[in-house]
Amino acid sequence: MARKQASHGTPATAALAAAGVPFVAHPYSHDPAAASYGLEAAEVLGIDPSRVFKTLMVDVDGRLAVGVVPVSGNLDLKAMAAALGGKKAAMADPATAERRTGYVLGGISPLGQRRPSPTVVDESALELETILVSGGRRGLDLELSPAALIKLTGARTARIGTGKS
Repeated sequence: MARKQASHGTPATAALAAAGVPFVAHPYSHDPAAASYGLEAAEVLGIDPSRVFKTLMVDVDGRLAVGVVPVSGNLDLKAMAAALGGKKAAMADPATAERRTGYVLGGISPLGQRRPSPTVVDESALELETILVSGGRRGLDLELSPAALIKLTGARTARIGTGKS
């Protein structure tokens, strides 16, 4: 996988470039009418949805955290809370997620966030050579190794996805 410089100009690509992490940028033409940003990316890019991961901001016992799960499934809130030693998790308010990360919904990347939060990556990522995550804007996904994502975000892994993961 060739390393790309931060030519797409997002904090996520800048973070990867600064860390010297190999990645491939996958820009695509985003359709504002798309019902699911992640499934749209998988379809437009011709990539199996189990390799495309969505970034979700959650509130775990009053603290913000990030869950990264395949777009082919959903986030198990109970498993997410347990992975962080919490009792209860709920989806974070969208405006709060945008303020915390510095990204807009549909473009929230687990990388290069304005204020990083504890992160949990679904363990299904470990079965894959590379995965795709949002690049920090709608219409840009970044392909990298799960190990690199985990290292850069300080994430832990757990079975937090439901459905086809």
